[in-house]
Amino acid sequence: MEILAFLAQGFAVALEPQNLFLALIGCVIGTLIGALPGLGPVNGVALMIPLSFNFGLPATGALILLVSVYYGCMYGGRISSIVLNIPGDEPAMMTTLDGYPMALQGRGGEALGVSAVASFVGAGVATLGLALFAPLLVQFAIRFGPAEYFALFVLAFATIGGVTGGSLIKSFLAAFLGLLLGSVGIDAVSGVPRYTFGLYELYDGIDFIVALVGLFAISECLIYLEDIRGTSRPTLKLGSAIPGVRSAGRCAPTIARGSLIGFVAGVLPGAGAALGSFLAYMLEKRWVGRDGRFGQGDPRGVAAPEAGNNAAAGGALIPMLSLGIPGSGTTAILLALLLSMNITPGPLLFEQQPEMVWGLVAALVIGNFVLLVLNVPLVSLFAKVLQAPGWFLMPMVVMVAFVGVYSLNNSAFDLYMMLGFGVLGYVLRKLEIPTVPVVLGLLLGGQMEFNLRRAMSISGGEWSILWSSGISVGIYLFAVTLIVAGLVYSWVVRGRLR
Repeated sequence: MEILAFLAQGFAVALEPQNLFLALIGCVIGTLIGALPGLGPVNGVALMIPLSFNFGLPATGALILLVSVYYGCMYGGRISSIVLNIPGDEPAMMTTLDGYPMALQGRGGEALGVSAVASFVGAGVATLGLALFAPLLVQFAIRFGPAEYFALFVLAFATIGGVTGGSLIKSFLAAFLGLLLGSVGIDAVSGVPRYTFGLYELYDGIDFIVALVGLFAISECLIYLEDIRGTSRPTLKLGSAIPGVRSAGRCAPTIARGSLIGFVAGVLPGAGAALGSFLAYMLEKRWVGRDGRFGQGDPRGVAAPEAGNNAAAGGALIPMLSLGIPGSGTTAILLALLLSMNITPGPLLFEQQPEMVWGLVAALVIGNFVLLVLNVPLVSLFAKVLQAPGWFLMPMVVMVAFVGVYSLNNSAFDLYMMLGFGVLGYVLRKLEIPTVPVVLGLLLGGQMEFNLRRAMSISGGEWSILWSSGISVGIYLFAVTLIVAGLVYSWVVRGRLR
């Protein structure tokens, strides 16, 4: 009953005209960004953060906008997967296996309809899980002190390999770089400038938003400039998505299984939507067995990964809101938004900002219905966006990035910093070093150092305080398990550590 009361309060917040409008706009923009190959939710959300500051949105409105963009990107990623055989983002990769063959068979509309319904159910399961399980996790996390929070930050960095999906060694190197960048500025304890090189603009540290836009949006444009030739794609007749809605009814068991698998994968710190999509597809293929035509245009091969990746995307919000641990690259960006607004995700967030948390949950419910309505009748319209040439789209991305970043502080220095981070992101990507760990190090480094110093002050310099409680020991053991599992995965599945 208490949850129902909180939900009622949340719907009162979400149905405010401004918040409702932001949810609608976020869904449309997110679907369009998700449909563009290569951008995906991380770049889409990072690109929208400066605009939320530029328009002076309150914390609740900004979070509703960006999470709506996040959900919209997860929906939109399937469009290019099915129409062009190019995943809009990593989680949509599994959708290409059966989605594109269906499009080649003239069943592209059906595939898009099935994926829309599967995405709707998966996101709905995740939103329900967020409302039910996040408060329970909060009740446990209220017992945390500085030492336990430091252990949580260690766990957050232990999940980096799962968040990025890349090499574990390169991920930790990138995280170390992020920690170094996070130490720039005035030391909060001693008041001594660190790594500022005499530049007063760096005394307050490196702005999260400037770094995010540079690492993701600008580096993406630089990658595009390397290959401006593009490739021609066959023009497909999509047809109506209504048959796909009826076909989704026959895929109901598949969608249910994929949603549950994806949600569990999303809640696990570092697992993310890509793992949810992969597990949902592979387990469904094993479950169906010889009765399926997976890889040849089976609708269940579209329904399973789409339900899995959308459920995982919503599930990743649970550790981010309740513990302050980003469960995916996109939730790391959302964490940056909250921290930049002086809002610290964690156990006290549900007590100090209940209208924001439950307003977000209600907005997700509304946005999910909006996305279903948009994605069924308007699939052809969204697919036409993919026909826009890159020489038109990428300058628009650069323009939005420059205007948004400059509007933060009206500082030309921020623009130079953004370009510098853009070049850094480009170099890291060319070296196949993930950029998300850099963001995590930049975001979490300050709070990690702060909690370490608090714990050491309480204990009078005794390091044993860091592992003196059962909660801390349990977290450290979980962190070690994740690291070992990542190493085993790298050796056994990939055959080598890159």
